Amino acid sequence: MSSCPPNSNCPTQTVYDPPQVVYEDYYHPQVVNVVHSVEVIRRHHCVPVPHHVYTCTAKDVWCHDTAEVRGLHRGGSRSRLSAARSRR
Repeated sequence: MSSCPPNSNCPTQTVYDPPQVVYEDYYHPQVVNVVHSVEVIRRHHCVPVPHHVYTCTAKDVWCHDTAEVRGLHRGGSRSRLSAARSRR
């Protein structure tokens, strides 16, 4: 390297280094659609539920106990009638 004496009229030199690269990164949002499929399956089940149904029958029964009926109609008193009813 050469030295110039003070107060000399030496010209100024410029030397360039190779450039250094500096990156400035900028990020911008980009919308990306992501589709999630959902399948709904409706399952139907038969479940037994008790439903109580009642039937009712009625029948008429004719009782022909003629001896007892005759005794009640022939001058029988009320006490005889009550006794006959309690026997049934």
